[in-house]
Amino acid sequence: MNTLPDQSKRLSQKTIGQVLKILAATYPEAHCELNYQTPFQLLIATVKKVNEVTSILFKNYATAQDFLYLTQEQLEEYIRQIGLYRNKAKNILGLCHMLVTQYQGEVPNNFEDLVKLPGVGRKTANVVLSNAFGVPNRIGLTKAEDVNKTEVQLMESIPKDLWSKAHHLLIWHGRRTCTARNPQCQICPVQPNCLYFRKNKKAKDIC
Repeated sequence: MNTLPDQSKRLSQKTIGQVLKILAATYPEAHCELNYQTPFQLLIATVKKVNEVTSILFKNYATAQDFLYLTQEQLEEYIRQIGLYRNKAKNILGLCHMLVTQYQGEVPNNFEDLVKLPGVGRKTANVVLSNAFGVPNRIGLTKAEDVNKTEVQLMESIPKDLWSKAHHLLIWHGRRTCTARNPQCQICPVQPNCLYFRKNKKAKDIC
């Protein structure tokens, strides 16, 4: 009986290097697509995840201190089109208050302090560190159930100087080709090295 390959198997370091080279050639323009001018604006844009709203909001409120002049109800009106806008408004005002009272209004440039801020998780902290401060990203964007272990594995497999670049390449690939609901495997440039594709192709062959 034919068996499917184990999808939990890790690609070799050499294969991961090949995948990154293919993605770099496919998406030479890959970069952070959030609109921001300062680390603070990047932090807010990442927490809210909507460029259209932040571009309007930042015209009047560009710093953490500026945001503290807003009531939660006023901020909710700005971001009402976003899902969970009430909770996000509360977190944003909470992190702004913490930035002003504990960090002189500046965004901390280390992971430990960033994740202490309301609404800021590992992914948001890594995006801010990578794009605002040039600190290599840990690349937690995977389908693994245990994100922490996946981060460690990727950090072991990818050279440190490529962490940030790899982060952007994976995001661009995920948004343009390897979408969550309907991955376009038939046109994927890394198809030969993809464990997901190998498993599904094998399943079709068996059927």
